Amino acid sequence: MSSLRDAHLTTAQDGLPSWAVVSPSRHAHIRRVVDVLRGWAVAMRLPSEECARWLRAAWLHDALRDAPEAEMRRWAPLIEGPVELRHGPAAAAKAELEGERDADVLSAVRWHSVGWAGWGRVGRALYCADFLEPGRTFDREARAALEARYAESPDAVLREVVALRFAYADAQGWSHPPESVEFRRVILG
Repeated sequence: MSSLRDAHLTTAQDGLPSWAVVSPSRHAHIRRVVDVLRGWAVAMRLPSEECARWLRAAWLHDALRDAPEAEMRRWAPLIEGPVELRHGPAAAAKAELEGERDADVLSAVRWHSVGWAGWGRVGRALYCADFLEPGRTFDREARAALEARYAESPDAVLREVVALRFAYADAQGWSHPPESVEFRRVILG
């Protein structure tokens, strides 16, 4: 793990918090999510304050994704299931300790991997951008089409993304946390 620690990027100038632990490839993913959300915010003519909230959530969402398991458990001790599900709650807990006070930004970061029924626009946009960012290698054309449609039809694209994410998880044989099941019920009916 020391080579990962040596390679982590913590450059606050590009939006990552100083406490982030991310590999170069994770940093590139985060940048792509930021770029997707920035593009949507511009196309949707969001006020600058709302755009800033979306971008803070994007920079924070995977800030601890490459942290050691012990660190993720420290920040998210009550999260059940695989360690991969802890990085969002861990990053949200750390961000809150470091001064993030926006409940929508924190819930977006906390639940970005699984979905959450209580989300407003920030969480829903981050959930979609994280899935649709162009660096992911599967089903590129279909995902690019959804990304292009988001600014005009965010609710319709969200429904499609939820359905796709659940279909993928089901095909992998993964179980669904209760938050995911409730999110799917709320979004898909």
